[in-house]
Amino acid sequence: MLRSIAATRNELGALRVILLRARPVRSDSNYGVRTLCSVGNQMPIRSPLHSRAILSRNQLLPAWKYNFVRAFANLPEHIRVPLPALSPTMDRGSIVGWEKKEGDKLNEGDLLCEIETDKATMGFETPEEGYLAKILVPGGTKDVPVGKLVCIIVPDESSIAAFKNFVDSGGPAAPAAAAAPAAPPPPPPAAAAAPAPAAAAPAAPPPAAAPSPPAPAPAAASGGGRVYASPMAKKLAETKQLRLQAAPSSKPAPKPAKSDARFKDIPLTTMRSVIAKRLLESKQNLPHYYVTVHCQVDTLMKFRAHINKKNEKGGVRVSINDFIIKAVATACRKVPEANSAWMDTFIRQYDDVDVSVAVSTDKGLITPIIFGADRKGVLEISKNVKELAGKARDNKLQPHEFQGGTISVSNLGMFGVNQFCAVINPPQSCILAIGTTTKQLVLDPNSDKGFKEVNMLTVTLSADHRVVDGAVAAVWLKHFRDFIEDPASMIV
Repeated sequence: MLRSIAATRNELGALRVILLRARPVRSDSNYGVRTLCSVGNQMPIRSPLHSRAILSRNQLLPAWKYNFVRAFANLPEHIRVPLPALSPTMDRGSIVGWEKKEGDKLNEGDLLCEIETDKATMGFETPEEGYLAKILVPGGTKDVPVGKLVCIIVPDESSIAAFKNFVDSGGPAAPAAAAAPAAPPPPPPAAAAAPAPAAAAPAAPPPAAAPSPPAPAPAAASGGGRVYASPMAKKLAETKQLRLQAAPSSKPAPKPAKSDARFKDIPLTTMRSVIAKRLLESKQNLPHYYVTVHCQVDTLMKFRAHINKKNEKGGVRVSINDFIIKAVATACRKVPEANSAWMDTFIRQYDDVDVSVAVSTDKGLITPIIFGADRKGVLEISKNVKELAGKARDNKLQPHEFQGGTISVSNLGMFGVNQFCAVINPPQSCILAIGTTTKQLVLDPNSDKGFKEVNMLTVTLSADHRVVDGAVAAVWLKHFRDFIEDPASMIV
C-alpha cells in the first residue's frame, strides 16, 4: 500500500514536470507535446494553460520513463495539414498538383491543391489563412494514404524559414499487425546419461551409430538413356497386342517462339484502381442474378416527340433515358424492396429514390445522382442529367453529387448494344442495364398482314439475391415495363 502511494506521488511529480516543460504550439490544438509511445488507456490530462485535453496519462508517463517525449518548443506556431478523406470509400489519393507554392499567402477559400480520389479529381481548399511554409508531398505523387501530412501552414511570414528543413517523421496510423503465431516449442532433448561428477574426466564419446543403408535409388538408365520394360509390362503389352519397340520416345516440347508483339503498359490511375477493386468485390461477394424483359416503346417515342416539339422554343429536348430514369424511380415506389441496401446485419430500405446514372469519362466510370427522381418530372430530370454529365466529363463533380444513390441505371444503347448485364454498385441492390431500340415483327390480329413492326427495348435487371428475391425483381420489372409502354401513367 505504501509502495503504491509513493509510486503514484512520483508519477504525479513527473507529470507536473512534463506539463511545465512542454510549451504548447497552439492553444486550441494538441500539438504541444508529441510522444512515440502507443496510446493506451484514455484518461485525459488537462493542462492548466488552456484546460484542454493534451495527452492521456498513459501517453505521458511511459514516454517520460523511456525519454520518448519531445517538445516542439523549437518550432513556431503552425498547422499540420493531412490528406483528407474526400469520399467514404477513399483510403488513398494522389496529389495531382499544387496551386500554391512554398511561401505563398493563403486566404480562406483559396485552392491549395488538386487531389485525385477514388471517384474524381477535386480541388482542396486551404483550411486556414496564413502562409504555406512547407510542402511535404510534391505534385504528381500517387497512392498517398489518408492522414499523411502533406503541408505545413504558418500564421505569419516570419515563421516560414523555421520549416525549411522540416521532415515528417510520422505518418497515418497503421492498423495493428496481427499477432504472429507463437513458435512451436523446441523438441525435448534426447535422454542423456546422468552427468559425471565435476572432478571426473570427460567420458569418451560413444561410438557413432552405423549409418542406415540408403533407400534404393531407381536404376540408372543404360544404353544411352533407354528404359527397359519390366516383365510385368511386357506381359501386359503382349495381352493388349502392343509392340513396345514401336512406341516413340518422348522428346521435350519445343520452346515457344519469341513473340514479336508490341505493347505499352498504361499506369493505373487512382480512379481506375478503385473501380477495379470495388467491381471485383461486388462480383465476388454479391450473389448476382439477372432478369430480362422486352418493352415496346412506340408509344413512348411518340410521347417524347410531342414533348420535344412542345418545348422546342425553350431549347429543351428529353431523351429516352430520361423517361427510363423516371420509370425506374416510379417502379421503386411500387416495389420498395428494390430500393434497398444490404448492411450486413440488416437491410436498409430508403424513403427517397435517388437514381445513380452511369457516365463514361476519360478517366473511368462515375455515377452522378438524380436525387428524389420519383418526385421530379421528366423535364427536370433531363436538365439534371445534362448538368451532371457535363460536370462529370469536366471532372468538376462535387462529392455530394456522386456519393450515395439507392439504385443505378447503365445505358449502352447509344453504342448499338442490344443487351448486357451490369455489375451492382454496392451497397445498392439493383442496377438496370439498358440496350438499344430495335425493330421487331410481332403478331397483330388487327392488321391485314397479321403482324406489324414495332420498336422494342431490352432491359436487364441485375439484383442482389440477399435483398431482392426473384419474384420481387419480376414484379418490379413488370411495373417498369408498364410505365415505359404507357408513359402517361407515370404522372397519374
